[in-house]
Amino acid sequence: MKTLLIAVFALVCTTSMTAQHSTTMKTSKKLVAYFSCTGTTKNAAEKLAQIMDADLYEIKPEQLYTSADLNWQDKKSRSTLEMNDVLSRPKISTKVDNMEEYETVFIGFPVWWYVAPTIINTFIESYNFEGKTVIPFATSGGSGIENCEKNLQKTYPQIKWAKGKLLNGHIDAKSLDSWLKKAQ
Repeated sequence: MKTLLIAVFALVCTTSMTAQHSTTMKTSKKLVAYFSCTGTTKNAAEKLAQIMDADLYEIKPEQLYTSADLNWQDKKSRSTLEMNDVLSRPKISTKVDNMEEYETVFIGFPVWWYVAPTIINTFIESYNFEGKTVIPFATSGGSGIENCEKNLQKTYPQIKWAKGKLLNGHIDAKSLDSWLKKAQ
Protein backbone atom coordinates (compact mmCIF):
# COMPACT_ATOMS: atom_id res chain seq x y z
CA MET A 1 0.00 0.00 0.00
CA LYS A 2 2.85 2.37 0.89
CA THR A 3 4.51 1.66 -2.47
CA LEU A 4 1.24 2.38 -4.28
CA LEU A 5 0.85 5.74 -2.50
CA ILE A 6 4.43 6.70 -3.36
CA ALA A 7 3.83 5.76 -7.03
CA VAL A 8 0.59 7.81 -7.17
CA PHE A 9 2.32 10.77 -5.52
CA ALA A 10 5.21 10.57 -8.01
CA LEU A 11 2.76 10.40 -10.91
CA VAL A 12 0.85 13.46 -9.65
CA CYS A 13 4.09 15.43 -9.21
CA THR A 14 5.36 14.46 -12.66
CA THR A 15 2.04 15.36 -14.29
CA SER A 16 1.99 18.70 -12.48
CA MET A 17 5.57 19.50 -13.50
CA THR A 18 4.87 18.51 -17.11
CA ALA A 19 1.78 20.75 -17.20
CA GLN A 20 3.77 23.68 -15.78
CA HIS A 21 6.58 23.07 -18.28
CA SER A 22 4.19 22.92 -21.23
CA THR A 23 2.60 26.18 -20.08
CA THR A 24 5.94 27.95 -20.13
CA MET A 25 6.80 26.37 -23.49
CA LYS A 26 3.73 27.85 -25.21
CA THR A 27 4.33 29.69 -28.42
CA SER A 28 4.31 33.44 -28.37
CA LYS A 29 0.81 34.84 -28.06
CA LYS A 30 -0.10 37.40 -30.73
CA LEU A 31 -2.73 40.10 -30.98
CA VAL A 32 -3.91 41.94 -34.07
CA ALA A 33 -5.47 45.22 -32.92
CA TYR A 34 -6.97 47.43 -35.60
CA PHE A 35 -8.91 50.63 -36.19
CA SER A 36 -11.13 50.75 -39.27
CA CYS A 37 -13.90 53.09 -40.35
CA THR A 38 -14.73 51.80 -43.81
CA GLY A 39 -13.86 48.12 -43.47
CA THR A 40 -10.62 48.15 -45.49
CA THR A 41 -8.29 47.88 -42.49
CA LYS A 42 -10.70 45.44 -40.85
CA ASN A 43 -10.41 43.07 -43.83
CA ALA A 44 -6.60 43.26 -43.73
CA ALA A 45 -6.59 42.70 -39.94
CA GLU A 46 -8.87 39.66 -40.19
CA LYS A 47 -6.65 38.06 -42.84
CA LEU A 48 -3.50 38.85 -40.84
CA ALA A 49 -4.99 37.39 -37.65
CA GLN A 50 -6.08 34.25 -39.46
CA ILE A 51 -2.71 33.68 -41.12
CA MET A 52 -0.76 34.51 -37.94
CA ASP A 53 -3.09 32.51 -35.67
CA ALA A 54 -3.52 35.64 -33.58
CA ASP A 55 -6.33 37.05 -31.48
CA LEU A 56 -8.28 39.93 -33.03
CA TYR A 57 -9.33 43.17 -31.32
CA GLU A 58 -11.11 46.14 -32.85
CA ILE A 59 -10.03 49.57 -31.62
CA LYS A 60 -13.55 50.94 -31.61
CA PRO A 61 -14.19 54.59 -30.76
CA GLU A 62 -16.83 55.45 -28.17
CA GLN A 63 -18.33 57.76 -30.77
CA LEU A 64 -18.37 56.08 -34.18
CA TYR A 65 -17.24 58.06 -37.20
CA THR A 66 -19.82 59.12 -39.77
CA SER A 67 -19.12 59.81 -43.44
CA ALA A 68 -19.19 63.53 -42.65
CA ASP A 69 -16.64 62.96 -39.85
CA LEU A 70 -14.27 61.35 -42.36
CA ASN A 71 -14.50 64.10 -45.00
CA TRP A 72 -10.84 65.11 -45.16
CA GLN A 73 -11.70 68.01 -47.49
CA ASP A 74 -13.86 69.65 -44.79
CA LYS A 75 -11.58 71.66 -42.48
CA LYS A 76 -14.21 71.36 -39.74
CA SER A 77 -14.81 67.59 -40.00
CA ARG A 78 -14.10 65.52 -36.91
CA SER A 79 -11.16 63.66 -38.46
CA THR A 80 -9.57 66.89 -39.68
CA LEU A 81 -9.91 68.52 -36.27
CA GLU A 82 -8.48 65.46 -34.51
CA MET A 83 -5.54 65.18 -36.88
CA ASN A 84 -4.73 68.88 -36.50
CA ASP A 85 -4.61 68.55 -32.69
CA VAL A 86 -1.52 66.63 -31.50
CA LEU A 87 -3.18 66.19 -28.09
CA SER A 88 -6.34 64.61 -29.53
CA ARG A 89 -7.06 61.23 -27.94
CA PRO A 90 -10.47 59.91 -29.03
CA LYS A 91 -11.92 57.56 -26.42
CA ILE A 92 -12.07 53.83 -27.08
CA SER A 93 -15.21 51.88 -26.14
CA THR A 94 -13.59 48.64 -24.89
CA LYS A 95 -10.34 47.31 -23.44
CA VAL A 96 -8.18 44.37 -24.47
CA ASP A 97 -8.58 41.53 -21.99
CA ASN A 98 -5.28 40.21 -20.63
CA MET A 99 -2.99 42.49 -22.67
CA GLU A 100 -0.11 41.33 -20.48
CA GLU A 101 -0.31 37.86 -22.10
CA TYR A 102 0.59 39.10 -25.59
CA GLU A 103 4.22 39.14 -26.69
CA THR A 104 3.61 40.47 -30.19
CA VAL A 105 1.02 43.15 -30.98
CA PHE A 106 0.19 44.13 -34.54
CA ILE A 107 -1.47 47.56 -34.69
CA GLY A 108 -3.40 48.34 -37.86
CA PHE A 109 -4.95 51.56 -39.10
CA PRO A 110 -5.78 53.56 -42.21
CA VAL A 111 -3.23 56.26 -43.04
CA TRP A 112 -4.69 59.71 -42.30
CA TRP A 113 -2.70 62.80 -43.26
CA TYR A 114 0.43 60.62 -43.71
CA VAL A 115 0.30 59.38 -40.08
CA ALA A 116 -1.72 57.03 -37.88
CA PRO A 117 -5.09 58.36 -36.69
CA THR A 118 -4.96 59.85 -33.19
CA ILE A 119 -7.07 57.00 -31.78
CA ILE A 120 -3.96 54.83 -32.26
CA ASN A 121 -2.22 57.08 -29.70
CA THR A 122 -5.15 56.47 -27.34
CA PHE A 123 -4.71 52.72 -27.77
CA ILE A 124 -0.93 52.77 -27.29
CA GLU A 125 -1.17 55.00 -24.21
CA SER A 126 -3.77 52.68 -22.64
CA TYR A 127 -1.35 49.75 -22.17
CA ASN A 128 2.13 48.84 -21.04
CA PHE A 129 4.09 47.55 -24.05
CA GLU A 130 7.26 46.74 -22.11
CA GLY A 131 8.69 43.42 -23.27
CA LYS A 132 6.40 43.29 -26.32
CA THR A 133 7.19 43.65 -29.99
CA VAL A 134 4.84 46.04 -31.73
CA ILE A 135 4.40 45.79 -35.50
CA PRO A 136 2.37 48.44 -37.32
CA PHE A 137 0.42 47.76 -40.49
CA ALA A 138 -1.71 50.12 -42.49
CA THR A 139 -4.02 50.52 -45.43
CA SER A 140 -4.00 53.54 -47.68
CA GLY A 141 -5.38 54.84 -50.92
CA GLY A 142 -2.10 56.47 -51.87
CA SER A 143 0.28 57.03 -48.94
CA GLY A 144 2.97 54.73 -47.65
CA ILE A 145 3.49 53.58 -44.06
CA GLU A 146 7.01 54.98 -43.64
CA ASN A 147 5.98 58.35 -42.19
CA CYS A 148 3.54 56.60 -39.84
CA GLU A 149 6.35 54.40 -38.55
CA LYS A 150 8.74 57.32 -38.04
CA ASN A 151 6.08 59.29 -36.19
CA LEU A 152 5.10 56.37 -33.92
CA GLN A 153 8.74 55.54 -33.14
CA LYS A 154 9.48 59.18 -32.33
CA THR A 155 6.38 59.53 -30.12
CA TYR A 156 6.87 56.18 -28.35
CA PRO A 157 10.64 55.47 -28.32
CA GLN A 158 10.32 53.12 -25.32
CA ILE A 159 8.40 50.59 -27.43
CA LYS A 160 10.23 47.86 -29.32
CA TRP A 161 8.99 48.49 -32.87
CA ALA A 162 9.41 46.06 -35.75
CA LYS A 163 9.21 47.01 -39.44
CA GLY A 164 5.66 47.73 -40.53
CA LYS A 165 3.90 47.04 -43.80
CA LEU A 166 1.19 48.49 -45.97
CA LEU A 167 -1.43 45.74 -46.39
CA ASN A 168 -3.44 46.82 -49.41
CA GLY A 169 -5.01 44.26 -51.69
CA HIS A 170 -4.17 40.56 -51.63
CA ILE A 171 -2.64 39.25 -48.39
CA ASP A 172 -1.14 35.77 -48.33
CA ALA A 173 0.94 33.70 -45.94
CA LYS A 174 4.05 33.79 -48.15
CA SER A 175 4.24 37.59 -48.36
CA LEU A 176 3.49 37.93 -44.63
CA ASP A 177 6.20 35.42 -43.78
CA SER A 178 8.71 37.33 -45.90
CA TRP A 179 7.73 40.64 -44.25
CA LEU A 180 7.96 39.25 -40.72
CA LYS A 181 11.41 37.74 -41.35
CA LYS A 182 12.62 41.19 -42.43
CA ALA A 183 10.78 42.96 -39.58
CA GLN A 184 12.48 41.10 -36.76
